[in-house]
Amino acid sequence: MSLKQRLDLSGRTALITGGSRGWGCRSPRAWAKWARASCCRRARAMSSKRPVPGLARRAWTPAGSPPTAHWTRCSAPGRQAIERLGHVDILVNNAGATWGAPAEDHPVEAWDKVMNLNIRGVFLLTQAIGKASMIPRQYGRIVNVASIAGLLGNPPELMHTIAYNTSKGALVNFTRALACEWGHHNITVNALAPGFFPSKMTKGVLAQFGAEALARFAPLKRIGDEEDLKGAALLFASDAGRHITGQVLAVDGGVSVY
Repeated sequence: MSLKQRLDLSGRTALITGGSRGWGCRSPRAWAKWARASCCRRARAMSSKRPVPGLARRAWTPAGSPPTAHWTRCSAPGRQAIERLGHVDILVNNAGATWGAPAEDHPVEAWDKVMNLNIRGVFLLTQAIGKASMIPRQYGRIVNVASIAGLLGNPPELMHTIAYNTSKGALVNFTRALACEWGHHNITVNALAPGFFPSKMTKGVLAQFGAEALARFAPLKRIGDEEDLKGAALLFASDAGRHITGQVLAVDGGVSVY
């Protein structure tokens, strides 16, 4: 089989969370070229300001989940995904939240919000999809979108995001632990760890410091853009990466090697 054939996702079904903004909003354009993609939005985002041609009818918001409870009831979206799609071959856990505050002043309710979405929600949805679809079919590709914030701390002059860093660190080890547990089901579990990318989460830091100043932290002297995650995501989701599991790939221009 050629490399091109191994990278081909034709006939596969992908479920992407966090589809109302950021990379989750833009990535279905790429996934639509590779696989049948469904984009799971967060409950409070009923529609995207930038609709995806050909995917609008497949983008959906799980019913019956108010904004504050959506990710604590994540097994229901898992069941709804199976009902709508029939099965899920590829799960991209992309949804995430952050909160900026010094550790000594970080609100507990904000800590809980970040942890519920970034960790509890990922666990519940992954568990539901694994149990209902991937394990019975003995096939699955899980791609968790972590962050280099889960691998190291932040320069204090840039940001204070202790809950976000902690949650992404937990997601890194969730990836490794689940890869060990589900490997015998022919399910791979890997994580992308993006560096600094323009998004709603990062626009405040970008506005304060500017892209050029932030690029100085990277050996490649640039910040990421939406094209930079596609190749790594395709590798993890396809049969080209079938012998890769439990790995965390930093896509950060080299920031994490300093």
